[in-house]
Amino acid sequence: MSFRRALALAACGLAGGSVLFSAVVVGKQPGRDSEPRPGVAAPAAPPAAPPGLLLLPPAASCPAAPGWIERPAGTGGFWDSNWDRREPLALINLKKKNEETGEEELASRLDHCKAKATRHIFLIRHSQYNLDGRADKDRTLTPLGREQAELTGHRLASLGLKFDQIIHSSMTRATETTEIISKHLPGVKKISTDLLREGAPIEPDPPVSHWKPEAVQYYEDGARIEAAFRNFIHRADAKQEEDSYEIFVCHANVIRYIVCRALQFPPEGWLRMSLNNGSITHLVIRPNGRVALRTLGDTGFMPPDKITRT
Repeated sequence: MSFRRALALAACGLAGGSVLFSAVVVGKQPGRDSEPRPGVAAPAAPPAAPPGLLLLPPAASCPAAPGWIERPAGTGGFWDSNWDRREPLALINLKKKNEETGEEELASRLDHCKAKATRHIFLIRHSQYNLDGRADKDRTLTPLGREQAELTGHRLASLGLKFDQIIHSSMTRATETTEIISKHLPGVKKISTDLLREGAPIEPDPPVSHWKPEAVQYYEDGARIEAAFRNFIHRADAKQEEDSYEIFVCHANVIRYIVCRALQFPPEGWLRMSLNNGSITHLVIRPNGRVALRTLGDTGFMPPDKITRT
């Protein structure tokens, strides 16, 4: 006696134009003839498919993908190549095209907008500080925190890299950490900015019970921290000829959010990571906009008794 074998394969299309399909392997069913019955119209022929596969219409219940994973048209994955709005094709006006030179002019204009250098971003979390301080000026580094900053500065100097600049949060604990680190990197200019100050970047998912800022804090801090990401984390300018090495001394929340955004991971997951005081996180941004995480929260250069997360 014949029997029915069914295998359903479903793939839900994501935003960006992918196609949803379902395939079912169908055999003969018990008690039914494969020939059409008299007076019954034959069903419409399904789209072309391999033998034994029947393509079914998309399921209406398939949810839309979140905005952060929308797939740009024409790509084979979820990576947005224009994440920093510096993709060469996005920087030129394609309508302005010389009819005589045609593609040659377009290629020249694209080459003019292409980045040539790699950016190395070193994100340093400030050292341990006095938690009892009521105002920011009172939250200075502890004696252990100053030791941690010395160790971090020594580690950075030992890498033998030509650092271009140190950009740091204007908060006291980050400023003091920067001053100690900079002693190990003489001649490297220091720049202070309010954009990198600590805050609540975005409501974490899953939520945690021990840390629940007011909604207005996410609204205010989130915009500022996102502005920091857009200002500082991007591929090199087209005029930059050599690879650059830049240090950013700031805070755990800011660093974790930046890492999620740079890697195009869900930014709501920033609180799933943990960073030690004085730790080093190393991001690499290639000329084509690809981003790699070399290290996350490295404190392997510190003795175990010097490691803290306050």
